[in-house]
Amino acid sequence: MLNETINILNDLNLYGLKNSISNEIDYITNNNLSFLEGLNHFLKNELKYREINRAEANIKVAHFPYIKEIKDFDFDYQPSINKDVINDLATLRFIEEKKNVLFMGNPGVGKTHLATALGIEAAKKRNSVYFISCNDLITNLSNAFKENRLESKIKFYCKYKLLIIDEIGYLPITKDEANMFFQLIAKRYENKPTIITTNQPFSKWGEVFGDTTIASAIIDRLVHHSVIMNIKGKSYRIKDLIQEDFNDEKSS
Repeated sequence: MLNETINILNDLNLYGLKNSISNEIDYITNNNLSFLEGLNHFLKNELKYREINRAEANIKVAHFPYIKEIKDFDFDYQPSINKDVINDLATLRFIEEKKNVLFMGNPGVGKTHLATALGIEAAKKRNSVYFISCNDLITNLSNAFKENRLESKIKFYCKYKLLIIDEIGYLPITKDEANMFFQLIAKRYENKPTIITTNQPFSKWGEVFGDTTIASAIIDRLVHHSVIMNIKGKSYRIKDLIQEDFNDEKSS
């Protein structure tokens, strides 16, 4: 009988129940649940199973560089960051309000960690998310332009409810590349939010994008309806090196 039930659950694509049917039966029996109570318990666990699977699928297709969440961030090491603001961003209201988020600061201060953490939180809540470095984005847009499919590539990046562009300013961008980047930002402007990380202040973006006029237009669309966090602190990488040296001294 149990094998027959498992086969039926499989045919109905109720994989959560299928994988835990024995435990579920024991739970219902041990707690003397009625038929409706047991059915409700079954269905709640199936929904939970599907939510977990959807979240894992969303996280997988987002191309995050690593899996780091807000709970993993050391706010004590970076006191310049307002934890309340980050927690408010984690509610994902900024997505519904179509607000951009900009993390600015020197290399290693946790910009990518926070951007990734917010992206993971969004993916868990069934939002489509895509993470890409600025260098890879520019390369992809340039290749698409050469192949006469720039418009379709921009549409690809615009289909995601949340786009995360990491590391603006690490490599120089030509004026033509800046124009393509502007087209993407303009398409998403006031439609869908974008998270940006950069190690360069706005005053240097004219140099980054090879043209002050284009840079100003990009900045204008990014900062209108946005949350800007300027992180001032020491590099986490230095912190890790110090900790490693400390551990080596203790073990020697």
